[in-house]
This record gives sequence, structure tokens and C-alpha cells, in this order.
Amino acid sequence: MASGKLYLIPVPLAEGAEKASYTILHQDIIQSVDEYIVENEKTARRFLKQAGIKTPQSDLVIHDYGKHVRDKVNYNELFQNLIAGKDVGLMSDAGCPGVADPGAVIVAEAHKRGIHVCPLVGPSSILLALMASGFNGQQFTFWGYLPIDKAARSQKIKSLESASAKEHVSQIFIETPFRNNQLLEELLRTCKPTTKICVACNLTADDELIISQTVEHWKRRKPIDIHKKPTIFLLYAS
Repeated sequence: MASGKLYLIPVPLAEGAEKASYTILHQDIIQSVDEYIVENEKTARRFLKQAGIKTPQSDLVIHDYGKHVRDKVNYNELFQNLIAGKDVGLMSDAGCPGVADPGAVIVAEAHKRGIHVCPLVGPSSILLALMASGFNGQQFTFWGYLPIDKAARSQKIKSLESASAKEHVSQIFIETPFRNNQLLEELLRTCKPTTKICVACNLTADDELIISQTVEHWKRRKPIDIHKKPTIFLLYAS
């Protein structure tokens, strides 16, 4: 018997952005799947409800791979129904499973077992920010989090700026939301006036904010407050 398919189902990045986050195919898959592997059960159930799932919530099989149980996951049990031929959905807390997301481990395990992995289109804050930045979309690198130590972080920013200027690469990174303002201040202190910085905040939300300017222009404008708001940072030095 052929194994089932593992559908990678993107989850909206912001509350109220459901209609901008999934397609008709998503709805078809959601109506046909009643077993899910999720990073956050509460978020997953809310999204499924908003997407119009007809299966009663009490009939859904939800496997938690959140940070508190991730080290204890029994992959043989987790993939038992998939191997037996049943389709299963994989969902991140927000955005695309496997992209800057621990779901990548689930996907890797699925490949080891010969399971067909099916990624569905949907919102990725990284790509949305790159699209809106005006920076080089042919060559780009996502670094995740920069160092917390101030000296190490400053050195890393200078290194990214130098590499961007030399190779024309768009540099993309994130920060823990409560340190967003400090990172922006560090970028403006460290980078050259001609270097471009893009801040993409609360993407797809009603209060979405995307500003892409040189450091020189950033310093002239009124400061913004991105404290505790999900934000993607991009740097480009040409």
C-alpha cells in the first residue's frame, strides 16, 4: 500500500489575514484531512475553524510538536497513519512549515520514510519582505537571528554589509520582537549612510508597515516603534 501524503499547510501570519493566506486548494485539502502535526494546537484549531473545516474539532487527530514536547516525539507513532496510507497536514505556528520553523525536522523524517511531501503555497514573511523591499531578489541570504552580544552583533552587521556590497546579496534576518527597536538602532549606528535598510513589520495585518530606505534617509525620518511586533529586517549595500 502506498503511503499517504504530508501536506505542508501555511498558516496566516496575522489575525484577520485568513482570506489573503490560503487558496481554494487549501480548503479542499482541509476538508479531506482530519489528522495534523502542529507546532501550536490552539493556533492550528483556530485556523482550521476560520478556514471552514467541516470535520468536528473533536474528531480531529492533533499531534503536538511544540517546543515543550519536541524532544520526546516518537516518530514511528507520529508517521504510523501516514505510512498506512492516510494523508496528514503539517502546520507551523505562523507562515510556512519548515521555513525558519522546527517543522523542517518533521519534513526530513518524512523523506527518510519515503513519504510524499506536498508543499502548499502560502504566506512566508521572509519572501513577502524581500518582495516588498526593492532589494536584489536574485541573490539573498536569510540568517535567522543575529548575535545577542552587542559587540558580536555589530561585527556581524558590518560583515553582512561588506558581503552585500561585494556580492550584491540581500541580507535578511530577524530579532526577538522585544528587541526590534534596539536592532534597528544598531543598524543605523553601524551601517554606512548609503546602505539600504528595509523593515517589514506585521506583514498581511491591517497595520502592516514596510519601509525601505537608505540609512541616511532613515536617520532623517521620524523614529518608528516596532517593539513586540513581528518584523523582518533586510540590508542591502550596493
